[in-house]
Parts: sequence; C-alpha cells; structure tokens
Amino acid sequence: MSVRVRMPTPLRKFTNGADEVNAQGQNVRALVEDLERKFPGIKERICDETGKIRRFVNVYVNGDDIRFLQNLETSLKEGDNISIVPAIAGGS
Repeated sequence: MSVRVRMPTPLRKFTNGADEVNAQGQNVRALVEDLERKFPGIKERICDETGKIRRFVNVYVNGDDIRFLQNLETSLKEGDNISIVPAIAGGS
C-alpha cells in the first residue's frame, strides 16, 4: 500500500530534493519508519527522542491534522496524501 508524502523544503535534503515521495505504512507510525528506512536521518527531524511527532511539526492525512485524529496511530489507506508541515513562527 503506497501513499504520497509531501516534503517541506527543510526535509528535501534527505529526499535528494524531491518535494513528494512514495512511502508505505498501515498508520502514520509505520509510515515514519518507512521514510526512515528510505531516507536515513529523516525520522529525528519529524519525531522527538520519545518517538512522538515534534511539537513544531504538523502532519496531515488528506488535509486532516493527525493531532485531531489518532495521532501516530492514524490509519492510512492506498492513495492517501500525507503532508509534513513545519510550524512557522514569526513576530514583529
């Protein structure tokens, strides 16, 4: 089962510049593990040392924030679109 994952610019150094990659997993946790197998070092940019999604990283499945679904246990199905979006802070 393959899903498309949109990569933010800061993570594209792991994907050889690709803005979108294919990955597999029954849920978001397995997807992150598959990404790590394909692109070593990417998991530590997405997850903290406890394995949870970092506070400043948002993950969306078909436009829905996984924090409002089942977080890392959010189920995936063939053809889903995943977006990894780093939070942007700013101020004046």
